[in-house]
Amino acid sequence: MDRPDAVRSFNRFYTRQIHILQEGILDSPLSLTEARVLFELAHRDNPTATELSTELGLDAGYLSRILDAFVRRGYVKKQPSGNDLRRRHLTLTKTGRKTFQALDAKSHQEAAAMLAKLSESDQSQLIASMKSIEKILEPKPPVPYLLRSHRPGDIGWITHRHGVLYAQEYGWDEKFEALVAGIAAKFVDNFNPKRERCWIAEQDGNILGSVFLVKKTDAVAKLRLLYVEPSARGLGVGSRLVEECIRFARDAGYRKITLWTNSMLLAARRIYERAGFRVVSTEGDFETWDLNLRSNKAPARRI
Repeated sequence: MDRPDAVRSFNRFYTRQIHILQEGILDSPLSLTEARVLFELAHRDNPTATELSTELGLDAGYLSRILDAFVRRGYVKKQPSGNDLRRRHLTLTKTGRKTFQALDAKSHQEAAAMLAKLSESDQSQLIASMKSIEKILEPKPPVPYLLRSHRPGDIGWITHRHGVLYAQEYGWDEKFEALVAGIAAKFVDNFNPKRERCWIAEQDGNILGSVFLVKKTDAVAKLRLLYVEPSARGLGVGSRLVEECIRFARDAGYRKITLWTNSMLLAARRIYERAGFRVVSTEGDFETWDLNLRSNKAPARRI
């Protein structure tokens, strides 16, 4: 089953679990959309139809028909907004609030009944998974991140995350993690801060990714272990880490940067290509890429 089909399968399963396929939700005459509009009215201080339409992502005409039906049922009353007669504030009536309270209580009872069938550990796992889904799917405004050098604990974390992510995404076994551990240990043992560096991308105390630049020869630096957390992909973190490697290598007097990667790592390959690296040799799935620092201008700094 591919990923879109997996999402659709879960959606079908969950809609059955919470009974939203019934004609009236929670044994009421209201549809799911009507119940959600009623919920928003109960939790907002005299909103306008425009505010509700924006919050719920509903077509203005569709929402208008729902609100007109609520007025006819005695759930809602509309009041003019000051001197602007075109804007009307919406308020639940006593009947509307009573209807909402009944729905809210019924919804709480059904959720409690579903959880009661599960063990305590299953309940905790279910709630944690629901929070994870909500966190992942909730739109997030871009948050600035910073680049810093490595600190105690970072090297072990980088090794751990390489092992976990490459096993999850590519099926690589613990031999790859051992390879990463060896590279990281060699970096620590032979670290020369004038000619080598590790950059950590961090946001609110969380590591988003990292990269190493190490000495291969006096003239050649080697870029190693670039990785970006799945949650940070698309933010330009990988490109920024590579740009820092290039800038540092020039300042340190290197003439060339070389790196080794696997042909299946498509996102990383795109980053290297945009930065000016070119494939110079291949062996099976493994590729060597070089960047001649004397013939390439420094990449523009990202803001």
